[in-house]
Amino acid sequence: MLAGKRILLIIGGGIAAFKSLDLIRRLRERGASVTPVLTRAGEEFVTPLSASALAAEKVYRDLFDLTDEAEMGHVELSRAADLVVVAPATADLMAKMAGGHAGDLASTLLMATDKRVLIAPAMNVRMWEHPATRRNLATLQGDGILVVGPEEGAMACGEVGPGRMAEVQQIVEAIEGALSDGPLSGRRVIVTSGPTHEPIDPVRYIANRSSGAQGTAIARALAALGADVTFVTGPASVPPPQGVRVVRVETARQMLAAVEGALPADAAVFAAAVADWRVANATDSKMKKTKGGLPALEFAENPDILATVSAMGAGRPSLVVGFAAETDDVIAHAKAKRERKGCDWIVANDVSPGTGIMGGAENAVTLITAQGAEDWPRMGKDQVAQRLAARIAEALA
Repeated sequence: MLAGKRILLIIGGGIAAFKSLDLIRRLRERGASVTPVLTRAGEEFVTPLSASALAAEKVYRDLFDLTDEAEMGHVELSRAADLVVVAPATADLMAKMAGGHAGDLASTLLMATDKRVLIAPAMNVRMWEHPATRRNLATLQGDGILVVGPEEGAMACGEVGPGRMAEVQQIVEAIEGALSDGPLSGRRVIVTSGPTHEPIDPVRYIANRSSGAQGTAIARALAALGADVTFVTGPASVPPPQGVRVVRVETARQMLAAVEGALPADAAVFAAAVADWRVANATDSKMKKTKGGLPALEFAENPDILATVSAMGAGRPSLVVGFAAETDDVIAHAKAKRERKGCDWIVANDVSPGTGIMGGAENAVTLITAQGAEDWPRMGKDQVAQRLAARIAEALA
């Protein structure tokens, strides 16, 4: 799968850098060529000679090496590869990437590249959980940076928790996924997922029980087929998938704006459980409980994201897929929804309390198209996602 592929590998400064040498070896075994770039901190853990010997390539280290600039300028170096990989991606490197810094060779290459970038974070658990790192991670994912790991476990510092760099095999698989020529390669797909939170006041909101698990699985399955996925998610209880562009929102209006900002796209899958109403008289300060009185909440209708996108003219995706979560007369309601919204497909499911589907690990759906209704057996949400992704690939072929 990697035969003939060119990988630019940036090795950051951390004890996990020793894994980068094995990563070079494994990539070359699969037919890829690897050009190593060592940061100054990376040289404290890995020698240029070791990286060069394993890669059978020159190791690049200094932004201001005039010989290197004459042979291959940093812009050309950043664009000659099929994929840029940062392993380990330290907290410092992630901060530089998120902030758009370009003060050394590694950060300059990352700013200058027009290729996809995959990072494998590795750092102390406290650094990984620090708010600054969480902000930087969200920024990078929103910029379309692919992320693999980190894993939980014991670290060199003696602490235990998330922060260990992903194992080499996981990184290789993530690289293969990023470079795969799947049936959806070159296709842009938008996926919405999770609930929306509609504020009542700064501490209270209206929401629903959606976990975001099905939308997350769909985005992951589409990315595995090579799609360029923009994943617009409300406050879900499951983490977003790796290898997609993540846009986090809270409300229905924010979700619509994010979807419109992600267009144009070849397909859009609206799996989010968007609140139908919002509180029109939401307050900026906490509502106080008064003796014998109830707050008078006024409701307004939220924008209909599915109907809005379905009714678009030239900018409409070729395939628009909606979801219908129903508790009774599932098929009848879903068919009516498809007609009313103007979408191409509806994925209908029964979320009545006895099914355990809302927030659960399984789903049982009926795919409704212009040709009729197709019942799928109950299966795991990942399997539903893979089956739906395959059907989307067929429709866009």
